Amino acid sequence: TQEVIRFNNMLKVVNSTLKNLLKAVKGIVAMSGELDAIGTALFNNAVPGSWASKAYPSLKPLAPWLIDLEARLEFVNRWINDGHPNAYWISGFFFPPAFLTGALQNF
Repeated sequence: TQEVIRFNNMLKVVNSTLKNLLKAVKGIVAMSGELDAIGTALFNNAVPGSWASKAYPSLKPLAPWLIDLEARLEFVNRWINDGHPNAYWISGFFFPPAFLTGALQNF
């Protein structure tokens, strides 16, 4: 559940900042420095700092980062919907040592 909570928190930040950026571009809200930085990062194919601070460690540019995020979310969704997988994608976790510690304690 810790992994799902972390993914949900990250997705909330991504979702809210994208909605606010869209409103700012349309002129509905003022363009803040944070929104400008997010827009600049997106334009430069970089992961915005506000997203990276809530995300798993990654050095990938934005496009591959989003593909990786989609794969991670798919892995978690399959795990939730289909039960424990036969093999775990250890590097797909936010904090792999926590998963390994939990696995040692439970099995």
